[in-house]
Amino acid sequence: MIGIYDSGVGGLSVLREVCKRLPRERIVYYSDNAFCPYGGRDPQFIRDRAFAVTEKLTSEGADIVVVACNTATTVAIAALRNHFNIPFVGLEPAVKPAAAASVTSVIGVLATAATLASSKYRATRDSLPRGIKVVECVGEGFVELVENGCLDGPLAEETVLRALEPMLEAGVDAIALGCTHYPFLRGTIERLAPGVTVIDPAPSVARHLETVMSARGLIRRDRQTSFPDVTLLSSGDNSNLVRTYNTLVKPELSSIKL
Repeated sequence: MIGIYDSGVGGLSVLREVCKRLPRERIVYYSDNAFCPYGGRDPQFIRDRAFAVTEKLTSEGADIVVVACNTATTVAIAALRNHFNIPFVGLEPAVKPAAAASVTSVIGVLATAATLASSKYRATRDSLPRGIKVVECVGEGFVELVENGCLDGPLAEETVLRALEPMLEAGVDAIALGCTHYPFLRGTIERLAPGVTVIDPAPSVARHLETVMSARGLIRRDRQTSFPDVTLLSSGDNSNLVRTYNTLVKPELSSIKL
């Protein structure tokens, strides 16, 4: 079984890609929405939640855990790997793919404050080739928009544009999304930034998960189905998680063919 967790519904953007890539698997998704968002939380609090959620996922039978949250990855994944005897797959802003896609050598990174301040992110950013300019912006209010199901319309456009303006003024031509909530606002981002390449790390995370599972003999071969067996859990009210899953994940995948 694959365990996937995030502070809220954002990690469903990763679940969506995992479902496409690994349709035979059983998946348990945990939304820690009673404590969402993580972005402004104390690092020790985020680590404590990471341990509590992982304990829950392993008690449900998870053999591998995807930390589908950039903030939790940067703050907690090293400690998780040291403590638990299962593999973990994490996330980081796709700054290298953004740099590779850029013609102007000016890229943007949209992420939470905690992710942008982390040593893991800074090390990745600082490893970019010389000459690449990185414009960083916190997606203030992005998580709240997604958690409330507000993915377009005037409020979404106003909130997104506020974060995009400094990037557009700086001439970015590629933007890396550094929070799993943000891909659900991709349509609004692309409308407000025409011609800019927007990079979602979720597909590459799903590919890496498949590689790790294959290497450890965790890929299921005995279940013939076009869609994974998905269980949804949360630390708070489950209604928004179920609604978002049914709206943004299941319909897109219902016609999958092996």
